[in-house]
Amino acid sequence: MRRDLLMEPEEFSRRVLLAVTGLSPQVVTETLYGLARQRRDRVPTEVHVITTEEGAERARLALLSREPGWFRRLCEDLELTGLRFGNDSIHVLRDASGTPLADIRTPEDNERAADFITEKVREFTADPESALHVSIAGGRKTMGYYAGYALSLFGRPQDRLSHVLVSEPFESSWDFFYPTPYSRVITTRNDKLADTADASVTLAEIPFVSLRDGLPTRLVEGGAQLSETVAAARRALEPPELVIDLAGRCLEASGERLPMAPADLAFYALFARKRQVSGHALRRSDPELSGPFLAEYQRIVGPMSGDLERAEEALQNGMDADYFDQRKARTNATLRQHLGPQLARLYAIHADGKRDGRFSLRLEPEAIRFDAVQDPGK
Repeated sequence: MRRDLLMEPEEFSRRVLLAVTGLSPQVVTETLYGLARQRRDRVPTEVHVITTEEGAERARLALLSREPGWFRRLCEDLELTGLRFGNDSIHVLRDASGTPLADIRTPEDNERAADFITEKVREFTADPESALHVSIAGGRKTMGYYAGYALSLFGRPQDRLSHVLVSEPFESSWDFFYPTPYSRVITTRNDKLADTADASVTLAEIPFVSLRDGLPTRLVEGGAQLSETVAAARRALEPPELVIDLAGRCLEASGERLPMAPADLAFYALFARKRQVSGHALRRSDPELSGPFLAEYQRIVGPMSGDLERAEEALQNGMDADYFDQRKARTNATLRQHLGPQLARLYAIHADGKRDGRFSLRLEPEAIRFDAVQDPGK
């Protein structure tokens, strides 16, 4: 079976639990307990935590220490094996200078946390052999929000989002980590005694809408801030808009700048002008397309270009179907490479459904214009 058709977490050999935590590392053991009791075949193979400086210290002392060692205890009590979680799996939020954040209090701290969490979610979802489970039960509310938002941006069908619910009086009790299979009496936050064997933990799965296929490829591949990714996702939901810059050898689609090879850009410009003028399709087997194609090509490379001379020689007998197919495939591939599969479909050269061998753009004519495109790198 093809890997891209496997949509359930249990079908993936690498299953990652990513939890945001603050001063309550119990979220990790509670979530693992909930997963083990709900769907043992979905228990993660590795655990990662995003937290603050103090949260990291608490996670190390409470979960990874020899004593009390609650992560080890959980694995023993639930007979979980092969679950990787160590100090290198605790990821500490940092400020602009690289100093670990003690807490998230300022707008700058929030921005750094948003970008850090977004990048971690993007990083884990970049592995096609993995399934990611994000827990938003711990940490500051903004941390949980950012984690859930990031999964909406980058999540795939096999990924999951959840919150863990703990019964009273065990919720928010420092000494509670999971319902033990034996009697263990603790003091709750109200200074009352309770037996952890009587506790219940419920894993509430939260549905989310994935926008991943609508994001430009450069954002899916990493390096962008949350605000930039959100802006791109919003543009992808707006009506498409295309700007073709022949002099700049590029086009702009839904606000994304796409450099394009001169021959491919000239070919694409043919369809854009046809759509603007009449909306009619172009016939694949029309040898007369070579004339307007070369005119567009000359506008891009100039009349004295050696590339133009070679193109004129190659098309001296007109544009045949093989040349047409090659240019169409290259142009659509460039769109997919930069825009991602979903957004690229809005701008791609499509077969005309009414007449065989005819192709066109599906954009509205008023959504197309020829103009200069600003290079964001300048």
